[in-house]
This record gives sequence, structure tokens and C-alpha cells, in this order.
Amino acid sequence: MYPVSSQKRSWTFANEGQLMDFRVEQNSKYIEAHEDEAQGRDPNEHFLTPAEERLLLKQYEIYLFDFCRRFDPPMPKCVVGTAFHYFKRFYLNNTPMDYHPKEILATCVFVACKVEEFNVSINQFVNNIKGDRNKATDIVLSNELLLIGQLNYYLTIHNPFRPIEGFLIDIKTRSNMQHPERLRPHIDSFIDSTFYSDACLLHTPSQIALAAVLHAASREQENLDSYVTDLLFVSAREKLPGLIDAVRKIRIMVKQYQQPDRDKVKAIEKKLDKCRNQANNPDSELYKERLRRLYTDEDDMPADDASFHIADVSSDTSAMNISQ
Repeated sequence: MYPVSSQKRSWTFANEGQLMDFRVEQNSKYIEAHEDEAQGRDPNEHFLTPAEERLLLKQYEIYLFDFCRRFDPPMPKCVVGTAFHYFKRFYLNNTPMDYHPKEILATCVFVACKVEEFNVSINQFVNNIKGDRNKATDIVLSNELLLIGQLNYYLTIHNPFRPIEGFLIDIKTRSNMQHPERLRPHIDSFIDSTFYSDACLLHTPSQIALAAVLHAASREQENLDSYVTDLLFVSAREKLPGLIDAVRKIRIMVKQYQQPDRDKVKAIEKKLDKCRNQANNPDSELYKERLRRLYTDEDDMPADDASFHIADVSSDTSAMNISQ
């Protein structure tokens, strides 16, 4: 149950300002630890700024959703929601300069498949990724324990999908709305949009679900205000103002979302190539040397020229490099 979950206790935050503080702190820590790499240049010119990191991660959230949407076999919605939770949580404790989002993205989805019992093998998983699949396997599996540790081993995610089903059943039973199932396409579209916001870090699954239902009702020119006030919260009216405020904030977050500018993202990617932590870059000699120390059999080592790309931001035709 969400009220007693680790999600509520450790991963639901008071406001967007608190999230920004976490992200700025991780950015500052990285710059302090690597300031000698700037070689006397302005740190803002060499390293990513917090605003640039947010723009970059927004782009990779689009890649994440597209990867899940095209996944073969078709991926349940709960896996998508859980993967987004993991991705957002990871980058509250880390910066993209330390761990490139294209590698963490794939690991988040793979761990979400396991947790949500969507049974795909690692071979099936990497078949959805273009590039060197042996290297993709190494990267996903080597980052798996890192991701789990950065999530503080809190892997159970409460998504809004069950509350949505509960609301629809209740609306069918107690309201006067005709054919409530017609709300479902609008609900699904709204929930997909919440993935690109920080709603899951700030609001409860039931609040997000109710926001989706009310949004869908408005799109169908239906009014569910009396259902909420006279039926849903008739015995708990003291909670109604807080709920209304939460629903309003969620709908505003979704409405205000803007896709990142691709040209700006390309420039940030080029900047990231120069300032990222080479110890965590699978294409760097430093990373390969670290792997050599871990492998006892050289035949198990990935090829030096192996290539693995979750996303190619220089491409104008595809958000994800995945198998067709």
C-alpha cells in the first residue's frame, strides 16, 4: 500500500524546489571533483550547467518512452511507469556527467522488467537495441547493481494504473455518466504525458490517477465535480482542498511541458563528450582498463571497437536506435 511504502517515505518530495536543490547539488559536487579538467576555463563553458542537464534528461525521457513503446514483445504500462520512476530517481542522486543517460536508460528499463515480472531474457532485451549487442549486454548488466544501489534498494513502485481502474469502476457504479470507458484514451494520453514531468516524485498515484480521470472527463465535455465532492469525498471533506490543489498542480505540470529543442540537445551532447567521467565511459581506455582487471578470461572481454547506442541525437528520423 502506498501510504506505508518506501515510495512515500523516501521518494515523494515536498515541491519542485526541493528536486532542483538535489540536482544542483549533484552538479556542483561533480564540478568540484573534476575542476582540474577545466584547465583554467570557465566551469560553465566546460561542464554542463544544471539547466543543460535538465534539458538533456528531458530528451532522454523521450527516448525512454519511445524505446518502451517499440519494445518487442509489447511492454505492459506498469513497466514503463516503473522505468520512468527509476530514471528520475537515479538522477536525483547523480549527474549525467558521471553516468551517461543512454546507458542508465537501458538499465532502468531492464530492472523494471524484472521487478514488474515482465519476463524477458537479457538476450531478448538487447535485441531491441541497435549496435553491438554483446557490449550492450555488458553495459546493462554492469550498471544493474549500481542502479539498484542508487535507488537505496527500494524497487517497488506504485503506479497510477490501479487507482485509475478503481475510479472507472466507481464512476460506472455510482455516477450518472454514460459509457465511462470513452474516457480511457484521454486517460492513457494524460498518464503518458505525466511521465515527462516530475509528477511521480511529488504526488501520490491516486492524485495522478484522479487528475487523469478529470482531464479525460473535460475532454469528453463531462463534469465530474459533483462525483468528487458529493460521492468520492463525502465523508472526508477536510481532505478535499488538498486534493483539488494537487490535481490542479499535476494538470498544470502536464500542460506546461515543452519538448526540448533538438539543436540545443545536440550542442549539450557534444559538450558532455568532453566533460563526462571517463572512468564510466565504455568507449574510454580508462573504462576498458578497469574491465580488464575484472575479467579473468580475456576472451570474455568486449571488442575494443564495439559500438552501443541507445540514442543518436544527431539523427532527425529516429529517437531510439532499436531493432525494427
